[in-house]
Amino acid sequence: MRRMSVKALLAALVAVVAATLPSPAAADDGSRLVAITDQRYDNHAAARIRLLDPDVADWGSAAAQRWTWHPTSNNGFGGLTGAWGLPTDVKLRKDRAGAYVAVVSDSRGLAALVTYPGGRRVWGVNAGAPSNPHSVELLPDGNVAVAASHGNFVRVYTASQGASSARYTQYTLADAHGVHWDPARRVLWALGKTELVALTVGGTAAAPTLTRSHAWALPTSGGHDLAPALEDDDVLWISTSSHVYRYSKSRDAAVATYPLATVKSVSSMPNGQQVRTAPKAGCRTGWCTDTVTFRGPDFTRTRPGAQIYKARVWSSRYR
Repeated sequence: MRRMSVKALLAALVAVVAATLPSPAAADDGSRLVAITDQRYDNHAAARIRLLDPDVADWGSAAAQRWTWHPTSNNGFGGLTGAWGLPTDVKLRKDRAGAYVAVVSDSRGLAALVTYPGGRRVWGVNAGAPSNPHSVELLPDGNVAVAASHGNFVRVYTASQGASSARYTQYTLADAHGVHWDPARRVLWALGKTELVALTVGGTAAAPTLTRSHAWALPTSGGHDLAPALEDDDVLWISTSSHVYRYSKSRDAAVATYPLATVKSVSSMPNGQQVRTAPKAGCRTGWCTDTVTFRGPDFTRTRPGAQIYKARVWSSRYR
């Protein structure tokens, strides 16, 4: 039997190890991973974005956590770490070159775009803690949309123009809580206190504009979360203070209604399984939980000690 060279043996070992590690592509399309915004109201520096595997029952174990991120000087966010501590949103997207990126927002002001899984800064600004950024989205031209509840605005920042580009255009929306780009209709959906609006993004990447093109009055007040139903490209998930709705774009109407109060995040996987969070008694704030609820099939996953605000299906896919 022929002996294997050291070089060939090392190459074989690397291949075996690589095959066992989750890749960005697998995280996006081949698995059912969920990202959480783990806030730490008692220790802002400990707040993290965590990517977790629902197939691992013990979310407190190292095996469950696939990726974690927070801004540091080492990953390019020197000068912006003070705008971090209460993460409110995270989404996996693809940039103009087709590379995976994560887009992040934080109540303390940070809006950021980072490489995935490297976690390096692509872009970042402090949108201002008083404005309370609640949701964030990457646009096809490389710019970033931010919804801020206290600021009552939806902004499009010119992230395409540089890592610190802070220029923006703004649309006023009362209690703005959610933004989602719709590639089929080429509009930016935005959720406010009493309405869902479709905004047309015009102008150029360096000088964008926002124009209201459509609006739907929410059946109940307190619009909170906005997310796509990955199993049906005609449907958006919407939560309010008292209900969760499945909104049909083509019918301009709610096609399903769930009497679920104070749901902070709701989304669904390509197989239709629902993923949501809601405040839990005993959590440090009135809006956090340590548990994510899954429906269809039904189960829960708990990360001990976590202060979860939102849970997001980790997918860049649009149908």
